[in-house]
Amino acid sequence: MQNPEILIIGAAIIDILARPVNTKVFDTGSYPVEDIHMTTGGDALNEATILAKTGHKVQLETVIGEDEAGKFILNHCRECGMVIRNESVRNEQITGMNVVLVDENGSRSFLTNPYGTLRSLRKEYIRMPFPDSVKIVCFASIFVFPEIGPVELKDIFRIAKRQGKIVCADMTKRKKEETIKDMADAFSYIDYLFPNDEEAMLLTKTRNVEEAAEQIKHTGVGNVIIKCGKRGCYVRTDEDKYWITAVEDVECIDTTGAGDSFAAGFMSALLAGRSVIECAKEGNRYGAKAVQYVGATEWLRHEILDGK
Repeated sequence: MQNPEILIIGAAIIDILARPVNTKVFDTGSYPVEDIHMTTGGDALNEATILAKTGHKVQLETVIGEDEAGKFILNHCRECGMVIRNESVRNEQITGMNVVLVDENGSRSFLTNPYGTLRSLRKEYIRMPFPDSVKIVCFASIFVFPEIGPVELKDIFRIAKRQGKIVCADMTKRKKEETIKDMADAFSYIDYLFPNDEEAMLLTKTRNVEEAAEQIKHTGVGNVIIKCGKRGCYVRTDEDKYWITAVEDVECIDTTGAGDSFAAGFMSALLAGRSVIECAKEGNRYGAKAVQYVGATEWLRHEILDGK
């Protein structure tokens, strides 16, 4: 596939999921669960997979190892029809793998390998300038990579903006006690930012979502969209601030990748030229689909997205 319309930057790993898990396993040494399976994971790969499988032309900028796990990811990307450059595969790297322990309420705990590719992406691994055909550049993994901090993010976002791209970004919890002041220069280039409530309040040292959104907006972010799980999402634009309620009557099985599904749904609607409120509703809809199945993108096997 050539001429991608959206480019996703960030983590691509393998997830091993087990559900439901509780602490009894440490007492008994062995514990039966309903489901254990392996799938692709990582926020960038999750977003790219959802977008590709719902009909968008996607390029993934990431790093994986030249090992069996890396081959699994590479085959997955090619089967989905997304662009992934040969340079993304590096023989000195170990492909990241997470063990995801899902409890009976759908909450997750992770076992991670800090020496794998989950943490090893560098700015120089990302090919810039970006392809002319790309409309949206999304950095899916703020705070994931130790070598991509505020300075490197600013450079990436600035190049995208100079090319006339829409810049989106997602994030995880801060890792180095970063403050909103530390991130302000990089954030000023972002058109749409998708933190969750915990991440946003931790970064801004605020007590509620609305306060966090205001502080983030003051950095120059065009639109702040804070994901809030069962409460839906909170949106702060230049003109408005409002809540978008979550989809009702959803059975939450596993929250893995729900935020990534939200971001993919939002950007899918954004590519279609829809309004911020419509994009947020689509994000909620994708997120609601995701939590009903075990695994970040497993819902794509079962659900048909009306209107696609």
